Amino acid sequence: MKKRTKQWLLDVAAIGAGTALVALGLAMFTIPNDIAPGGVSGLATALTHVTGGFMTVGAWSLLLNVPLAAVAWWKLGFRPLCKTLAATVLLSVFIDLLSLVVPPYTNNPLLAAGFGGALMGVGMGVLFARGISTGGTDLLTLLLNRVFPNLSLSTLLLCIDTLVVVFAVIVFGNIEIALYSFVTIFVTSKAIDGIMQGVDHTKVLYVVTEQSEALLGKLAMEMGLGVTALPARGGYTGRDKQMLMVVTHRSDFAKTLGLIKSIDPAAFLIVMNATEVHGEGFKEIK
Repeated sequence: MKKRTKQWLLDVAAIGAGTALVALGLAMFTIPNDIAPGGVSGLATALTHVTGGFMTVGAWSLLLNVPLAAVAWWKLGFRPLCKTLAATVLLSVFIDLLSLVVPPYTNNPLLAAGFGGALMGVGMGVLFARGISTGGTDLLTLLLNRVFPNLSLSTLLLCIDTLVVVFAVIVFGNIEIALYSFVTIFVTSKAIDGIMQGVDHTKVLYVVTEQSEALLGKLAMEMGLGVTALPARGGYTGRDKQMLMVVTHRSDFAKTLGLIKSIDPAAFLIVMNATEVHGEGFKEIK
């Protein structure tokens, strides 16, 4: 029960913080500079222009979100969709509210594109880390990630938003706005990667040592780490050794490194970054 409550509170905090950051990036930077950072809103704006105002931007946005919501209900289930609907509504409220209280920045469109993209990317990354989207192309990105699990969320979002911007350029015929939009999309995707990798970031240590038994005991008992031991032989000395493969969270890296050096100062270490680790103690294998 406590775990469920904690997860619910984390979801609420992510929805509040994530939508606020996305809305701030839109209200303060991209909207005042007529930058279209992809998404359903950009597509809806272009469709409104094509149809001669037959339907409003809001109506097109709602219409485009209906099939996405239906597929999401089928693929993701009711509970994740509830979170997405809550984020979608809250984002709209924040955009309108912040547009009234936050001074727009219009001095330099390039800076606006960069800072707007960074704020939006951080906000989306916070939401994506909890499996939540703000609807529209964010929701489509989460659905496509089920079909193409080897592609990162930011890559899928970049591809979708690029198509939207290309369509908007054809409709409006303004290449300069498109260039600023691509800057925003690029920065957004990189910010999402930074947030997502920050959540899952781990270190992999390869330790060549002659004190393997002592290290195995300490790493298992004091750190609670799983260790894989592989036979090895020194190419120069010819002595038999073992190579230990250790995966540790970034927060425990310094302590793990200190423990290894305290037991075997002569150990040879190779440290690598791992953005995703699946298995016991890390991500659940789905």
